[in-house]
Amino acid sequence: MDTSLIEARRAPTAPDTHAIPDIAELDDAVAVFTRTRPSLLYIANRIVGSPTEAEDVVQEVWLRLQGTDRAAVHNPSALLRTITARLAKNVAQSARRRREFSASPWIPDSADPDVTPESVAERRDSVARGVALLLATLTPRQRAAYVLREGFGYSYDNIAALLHLSVVNARQQVARAKQRLGSHRHHQEVDAVTHRRLVHAFLGAARSGDLAHLERVLLADAR
Repeated sequence: MDTSLIEARRAPTAPDTHAIPDIAELDDAVAVFTRTRPSLLYIANRIVGSPTEAEDVVQEVWLRLQGTDRAAVHNPSALLRTITARLAKNVAQSARRRREFSASPWIPDSADPDVTPESVAERRDSVARGVALLLATLTPRQRAAYVLREGFGYSYDNIAALLHLSVVNARQQVARAKQRLGSHRHHQEVDAVTHRRLVHAFLGAARSGDLAHLERVLLADAR
């Protein structure tokens, strides 16, 4: 049974005493989305278990609604809840894979007595595979936003400033990156020079905290 759709049905909704609205016009769609947004956040948070992830899901729902043939939508609130449940389920299913990648760049500190040449080589290989996945799957802007947010904990405000985006757009870039990584579809060839440069930047940032160099590499590709 698809429990995500059960969550959608359980979400709290305000009583609807009016006729179902027509959302063909964008202003009407905004009004319906704004009114329905609290229940969408509830649905997403119940499924993904994270308020931040839930915000990203709901933002993507709005983008999907804008690209929909809204004149053909007969029940906008129901459609929004269904889209939210399905997107949140996709995010939850890909969470484990994202956590595995997010942990991969962190190599043991050189002062750690347990460090061995074998463990360093193994971690380097893990980083190389993770970077190859990013290059094959994400656009340069998605890659920069995702790495800075998920790998190094940058705030969305900082990411937006670095990429010359709005905070909302920065959130969208990260959300779309997560969806692409969870889809297991790789569409781009990996350039060997770009791969080597980014791997070195990752390892340097993890080893010495040289985030400035990593930023330069990521932003050079994104621009």
